Amino acid sequence: MPYLIVKEPGTKPEQMELRDGSFTIGKQPGNDLVLSEKLVSREHCEITKEKNGKYLIFDKKSRNGTFVNGNRVEAPLVLRDGMDIQVGRAQLIFHDKSGRADSRISTGDGKKRAGGPAVPAGRGPDWRNKRIAPVELKRTVHEELLKRLDLKYEDFDRQTDEEIRGKTVNAIHRIATEYEAKLPPGLSKEAFVKEIADEALALGPLEDLLADPEIDEIMVNGWDKIYVERYGKVEKTNLRFTDNRHVINIIRRIVAPIGRRIDESSPMVDARLKDGSRVNAIISPLSITGPSLTIRKFAADPYGVSDIVSFGTFTRQMAGFLELAVRYRQNILISGGTGSGKTTLLNVISSFIPKTERIVTIEDAAELNLPQEHVVSLESKPPNIRGEGAIPIRKLLSNSLRMRPDRIVVGECRGGEALDMLQAMNTGHDGSLTTLHANSPRDSIARLVTLVLMAGIELPSRAVREQIASAIDIVVHIARMSDGTRKILNIEEIVGIEGNVVTMQPLYRFRQHGFDSEGRVKGYFTATGAIPEFVSELKERHIPVDLDLFAPSEEEKKRSER
Repeated sequence: MPYLIVKEPGTKPEQMELRDGSFTIGKQPGNDLVLSEKLVSREHCEITKEKNGKYLIFDKKSRNGTFVNGNRVEAPLVLRDGMDIQVGRAQLIFHDKSGRADSRISTGDGKKRAGGPAVPAGRGPDWRNKRIAPVELKRTVHEELLKRLDLKYEDFDRQTDEEIRGKTVNAIHRIATEYEAKLPPGLSKEAFVKEIADEALALGPLEDLLADPEIDEIMVNGWDKIYVERYGKVEKTNLRFTDNRHVINIIRRIVAPIGRRIDESSPMVDARLKDGSRVNAIISPLSITGPSLTIRKFAADPYGVSDIVSFGTFTRQMAGFLELAVRYRQNILISGGTGSGKTTLLNVISSFIPKTERIVTIEDAAELNLPQEHVVSLESKPPNIRGEGAIPIRKLLSNSLRMRPDRIVVGECRGGEALDMLQAMNTGHDGSLTTLHANSPRDSIARLVTLVLMAGIELPSRAVREQIASAIDIVVHIARMSDGTRKILNIEEIVGIEGNVVTMQPLYRFRQHGFDSEGRVKGYFTATGAIPEFVSELKERHIPVDLDLFAPSEEEKKRSER
């Protein structure tokens, strides 16, 4: 009887027989194969046996797609022996002949129940070995496609996206048949049609990269240089655009739906994709190497506390403290370098805000995805083609104070809005959250002073620091380590000001002690034993607090004894 070899990160391979009828795969209990990680949809895909004895696989409109041998399943596909099926981070290998299971593979009861991996792993679409068509051939097909579609007489306003794509794909199929003899060895006509359709209607070579769950960031340095970051490491891909004009067209395709533009008069833009991934683009005359595009991907399902703990970013003890601080309305500043995970952490700890409270989020390009219902998301607006109509974060922040917010969450302080944020925190909007770029908790205070001075209001440095000491309660510093992992290095409480210095009390820290044989950072998280001032106040009000949250780790106790 045909069977699947199921390989999931962090678990032993398992053999599962495919009975007659249908075999369902998804996150929801009741599926024949249950995969509980976030990249898997509730009803992800299904394998069915046909009357002729062949097995078909089809995707059930899953969010992240089903891939066979690296290609996304768009229509029912016949499975053949040895085919590689990718569902989220799980790898399934189809075998069409019955055979004795490998001794290293444990047989189950027909259903698999697995948790998500501790660290993201697995294989995405096989873009690394993907054959791509020559640039000149693609240009020729694109020109022919424009002629065949006769765009002047098409009324796209009256057609659905599915109708437009269907008409385009049919035209590409006819053209591809004529040019099939010119395709390079190993590149099928179907793959060529998909490549051209993605370039004509979607995001071209970026589509496979966006579908790969292993990739965190995509970087385009001109039409022929596309890099990606996987697990904190940057590598160059073999993918490329047709030319620089093609890159600019893709950028415009990204920014147009959210009312933004990019041209010589406005050569920089921040935007977002439908899934919330952050986009930054810059073109000539500012970029002399060609159009540059950077996409910071976000998980299809936002990470939760358990995910971040399993990734080793912080401990349950630290998570418990941050939940306590958020619930009891401490103003929190998250600092860190570029790509350190500030926005992800902000999203996670914002989930601790009670559902009964009204939250206003303010961002340059909307990235936050909070689980609460009572959320108003505001996004800044760039100037129009005449340089008018810009609405910066400062104006949104000022307006938000008239929206009766219980909490204000500013995605990132980059300029004079820092002063408005501090004033909001000091005038009754406790429990607000924000992030900024800095290399340490101490540096974050210095940078915050600089940003306040950028507001254009002349204030003595001492007065600014007094505002900071009064407004900010907790500073959380996160960093990307040399092995690509993200870790909270410090959580510190601001306790006051002495002279011209804002004083801080360490609460938690990460102690590194070298690297393991595979180059991964070794170390441990520990509490310092200090009790924050607000916790002492909670105790005075007879609000129970688990003081074990502030107990040093066993490793720290052993260290202090030596």
